[in-house]
Amino acid sequence: METIQSNGYNIYFEDSLTQLVKFIEQGKYSRSFVLTDENTSVHCLPLLQQYLGEDGNYDLIEINAGEESKNIDFCVGVWKMLIDFGADRKALMINLGGGVITDLGGFVASTYKRGIDFVQIPTTLLSQVDASVGGKTGVDLDSIKNIIGTFTQPKAVFMAAEFFKTLPDRQILSGLAEMLKHGLICDAAYWDKLKTSDLSLPSLELVHRSVEIKNEVVTEDPHEHGIRKALNFGHTIGHAVETYSMLHDSDPLTHGEAIAVGMVCEAWLSNKKAGLSDAELAEIVEVFGKLYPKHKIADDSYPALFTLMQKDKKNQGNKINCTLLTRIGQFSIDNICTEDELCDSLRYYTTL
Repeated sequence: METIQSNGYNIYFEDSLTQLVKFIEQGKYSRSFVLTDENTSVHCLPLLQQYLGEDGNYDLIEINAGEESKNIDFCVGVWKMLIDFGADRKALMINLGGGVITDLGGFVASTYKRGIDFVQIPTTLLSQVDASVGGKTGVDLDSIKNIIGTFTQPKAVFMAAEFFKTLPDRQILSGLAEMLKHGLICDAAYWDKLKTSDLSLPSLELVHRSVEIKNEVVTEDPHEHGIRKALNFGHTIGHAVETYSMLHDSDPLTHGEAIAVGMVCEAWLSNKKAGLSDAELAEIVEVFGKLYPKHKIADDSYPALFTLMQKDKKNQGNKINCTLLTRIGQFSIDNICTEDELCDSLRYYTTL
């Protein structure tokens, strides 16, 4: 698989961790810092150490796993550790983990001493096809996802399929939701290929195509003024469902599980408002229904869910803005949806 060139950096697939070592040597960095959580320290760091060496010129910074760590308090902790370690402006941050690590680590690096270099080594399927590409960094504030952050490109991204072997099935499904989204918004043939593939452990070739699609979108619109909004399909409702679940459920939904709910709801909105055919809506519902368990959404949660949607950073003033589908493989941005329409889409999902 070819290396993908993005906005001033490379995304490596072939022998990527060897490429990382070469990258560090060529960069002549004063010191490297590997950011992990307690899960990636156990399951993923040993593989990285085989390439960097146990005595490599790096320090380890570890945070707690989970979305609960993706906030300013943990950023402060990492900034203080960088200060304690004496990190200067020629330091390199290596973010080894899923979306929380790549988002938070990128934000920390982009703001420490007004910015130090960082690279992403995404270890989950979700982070490989989503969080690691596009230069978005950020953290949550008061349960609002990614509301604080920057657009800062990494110096490189290194993809390795070996990390997939450490993932539970739920995490594979979480990443798969974003891959399915890429097909729905931009590539009907890719959507069809995903439908007929073994998705229990997606191939790196499928990941490569997903990254290609996202990279094409973000390269054209790096700061989300136009076409990049296509990537928000399923996320207006999905982020609200994810946040509500995190606040109220003992076993919260993963990001991908919540976005799957959002995509079904927003496919229904697409059918009502953007021209998506009845047949294609039925096809989308069938695919997601076979892959993802039904999530219970109580009627009395609708007001809270709508309030969360109102806080979405993609909105225009006090109007809720959705990306919808005109057909499979083609999107429409800047669709204003009313409270009644959004709640009706949730009701549609609960009746399936």
